[in-house]
Amino acid sequence: MTSDDAQPSAHTKHGDLTLDQIADQLPGMARLMVEVSDRMWLLYYAAKGGNWDLARHELSETRKTLRMATVMRPKYKESLEAYDGEHMSAIQDAIKSKDFGTFEGAYRTAIDSANALHVELGYAFIEWTLPGEAPKHLRVSG
Repeated sequence: MTSDDAQPSAHTKHGDLTLDQIADQLPGMARLMVEVSDRMWLLYYAAKGGNWDLARHELSETRKTLRMATVMRPKYKESLEAYDGEHMSAIQDAIKSKDFGTFEGAYRTAIDSANALHVELGYAFIEWTLPGEAPKHLRVSG
């Protein structure tokens, strides 16, 4: 193997990993969407409970995860960026105004649009629904 053929590698205490081995461990859409799902669940109940700081945090983390998804799966980049610009921005505006009525409308529109996007992208079998109660593992009320 010539030096041109050598892949960059990372050295760990357990051994060396090639760049390809590291890339294979990065999360795909299925793993990222579980995080989005959990954060959207928390986001709703935080806003409903008046915990606007938690709602703002969960929105920010959701948007970061969606941005990560555009890098991990570039074929979805245009759809995800459009979704973020339209729907997540509307949720952000409602959080800033601390107006639950406006928030709930924007949130429900975002969920409907996400489910429509699943259909458009060939994943009609995925339909996200808001759980009927707040998560038990975090205090969501303000």
